[in-house]
Order: sequence, then structure tokens, then C-alpha cells
Amino acid sequence: MHPAQIDLKGRTALVTGASSGLGARFASVLAASGANVVLAARRVDKLQQLREEIERAGGRAFAVEMDVGDERSTRQAYDAAEKAFGTVDTIIANAGMNVEGPIIDLPVAELDALLAVNVRGVILTVREGARRLFAAPAERKHGRIVIMSSLTASTVSPGLALYSASKAAVAQLGRVLAREWVNRGVNVNVLCPGYIETDLNSDWFHTEGGQRQIQRWPRKRMMDISSLDSILLYLAADASSHVTGSVFTVDDGQSL
Repeated sequence: MHPAQIDLKGRTALVTGASSGLGARFASVLAASGANVVLAARRVDKLQQLREEIERAGGRAFAVEMDVGDERSTRQAYDAAEKAFGTVDTIIANAGMNVEGPIIDLPVAELDALLAVNVRGVILTVREGARRLFAAPAERKHGRIVIMSSLTASTVSPGLALYSASKAAVAQLGRVLAREWVNRGVNVNVLCPGYIETDLNSDWFHTEGGQRQIQRWPRKRMMDISSLDSILLYLAADASSHVTGSVFTVDDGQSL
């Protein structure tokens, strides 16, 4: 299914981590397909730039400051989103961070910071959205939640133990929540992408070690940032009404 074939008019999507990388891409793609898009992140200046780009292209967007690891900030962001566009029915829990290095040497402060974003942040984001969807009028109960995990949730990546563990945690979280909410009008699915060059990994893949890693993959290439467009839009659309509790790996064969 080509992205241009998916019509999201009438939907309101909230994308966390929308200030850069995949989050910014997701927001632009959702808006181009007709959704009202709430851009959520801590870097509001970046969000405003993206909002202007989306609106120049004919889309509708609203920027809101949101610290996913903070419950009060999360609630306030949803309040603002509802004032702008009404009930958020499509939630893309994308915000994430990474710390590299042997876990035996990681300071506790770095451990806590990563888990606050990658695990607690996902939980706070999706449960706040789900609470509001459960209370919404019946015609709004066609919710979609997409949790961003990672290929590293199921592969062994030395130096990424903490990041990998956090992504495995949210992958299983998504499956359990799908079961808990299966009769509440909300579909929950998990997307596990392979390596796409973003702010989180760009420095590494421009090193000699990063280039060696690329050469070990069967296709010896990074994925393009557009590689997830189609599956993201499918999971956000009415077409995926019978899809919940699934974990999708899109990695260009990197795990083979």
C-alpha cells in the first residue's frame, strides 16, 4: 500500500519526540495523509519550525512542550492537544534516548534518565491517551497506539544493553496492553525498525566501526528515513482495524 493511498482525515495524532529524526518524519507523513498532528517534545523551538513546514505544505499541526517522563507534563500536553483538535485518537510513542557503553560502568543517573524516557515515558504517554479514549464518545473509539521499539529488542548488541532492555520492555508492554484493551476500542501495536540514521546514532555510523557494522548486514546499507512511512500509516488507519498486539520488524534484513 502506497502512503498516498491512506486517508487519515478526521484523525488526530500525537507524536512524541517530534522535534527531530523519526518523530519529525512521522509527524510530517501523518499530516500529509490528512491527520491533525500534535507535535510533542521538549524542544519547542524545533517543534514550531516543523509546525510551520507542515502548515506551508497544507497540513494542520499544533506544537506542545511535553516531557514524556513527567506525568504532569504529559497530562498538560494532552489537555492542550484536546483544546486544539479534540480527542487524540492516534498515539505514536516515539520519544527515546540512548546511552552507550558497558552497563557495568554506566552511572546510575544515566540509567535512570534512559529508563525515564524509554520505559516510563512510553507508559505515561499511552496510558494517558488511552484513559481519554476510553472516556470519549463512541464514534471516537477507533484508537490507534503505535509503540516504537527497536531491532535491538531481539538482537544482541554489545554496548547497548540498557537501550536494548528498554526496547524489549516496551515491545512486551505493547502486547500486554493490546490484550488488556482489546475490547476498549483501542488497537496497540509495536514497530521495531532496523538502523536508520538519526541524531541518536549518526556519529557512530560515520566512524570506522560503524562502517564495518554496515558491511556486515546482508544489503550493506542503512535504511532510508522513509522506510517506515507505509507501515506507520497503515497502523494509524482504519485499514488496520483487525490488527492489534502485533510486533512488526522492518529492518531491511539487518537481523538476518
